Amino acid sequence: MGGTPHPFDDARDLALRDVARARAPVPYGRRAFWAVTLLVVGKIGWDTAHNGNFEWPVVAEWFTAASILHGLSVTISLTIVSMVLGVILGLVLAVARLSDNRLMSILAGLYIWFFRGTPLLVQLIFWYNLSTLVPELTIGIPFGPEFRHWDTNDVITPLTAAVAGLALNEAAYMAEIIRGGLLSVDPGQAETARAFGMTPIRALWRIVIPQAMRAIIPPTGNQLISMIKATSLVSVIAMGDLLYSVQAVYNRTFQVVPMLLVAVIWYLLITSILNVGQSAIERYYARGDRGNPSAKPVLADAGEAR
Repeated sequence: MGGTPHPFDDARDLALRDVARARAPVPYGRRAFWAVTLLVVGKIGWDTAHNGNFEWPVVAEWFTAASILHGLSVTISLTIVSMVLGVILGLVLAVARLSDNRLMSILAGLYIWFFRGTPLLVQLIFWYNLSTLVPELTIGIPFGPEFRHWDTNDVITPLTAAVAGLALNEAAYMAEIIRGGLLSVDPGQAETARAFGMTPIRALWRIVIPQAMRAIIPPTGNQLISMIKATSLVSVIAMGDLLYSVQAVYNRTFQVVPMLLVAVIWYLLITSILNVGQSAIERYYARGDRGNPSAKPVLADAGEAR
């Protein structure tokens, strides 16, 4: 009578309201909005498909050309390598940023401050022209003997400059993403793990990081998609990525718009595939959460059954 309502009653009421809302007639204003939207989208699509200035036959001709596919493979390879290196270095920086060691925390903070505060394009150009500042790269004891040295131009090629610029820049952003994920985990988890005899590193790897993944995965997916697009900047240092390959073609043929459309379509395809993968990973790590979307149909079915 005056007791606390049973949780199932609340769930049933919510499900019944969802069912009632789903069965309610769609307002005429919403139907009109959909109709206008479809008309506008259809008009834009029709004009785009029938506008001869887009030169769609040229787009179809070059879309799977060998030079374009080679540039695409370079873009994907750069993305994978730079992202992996960025995540690894970002994890190290995040742990250092949260460390009780003040020197490590300050150094990690300065790294993040510098690479997040300067444009990626400037960093890429800097790495590509590093030989103007440092003609030789050496390994040795500071202010002491040198053990090995190399000519900087032999080491810093367009490929190494691109990987270094992308990976080091990405590490700064991933460090903050991972740090936020680690802070989202209850500190008592690590304390409990250490009480059971785990070392801090083992507790971090086995207990804290798996729980932090739910907060880390979504922004990491966004960073991966951003990385795909950021690789287009390496074209300024003569790295043969997708955009550079497209530019090489339209510099010869002067078909600028259709060749740029080739690059745009490929970027859209890649990012669309990554969006699907990101959604699947998010669903995997969201299992067992309260309010998980996968539980909603069950409640709705229960409400309808009643």
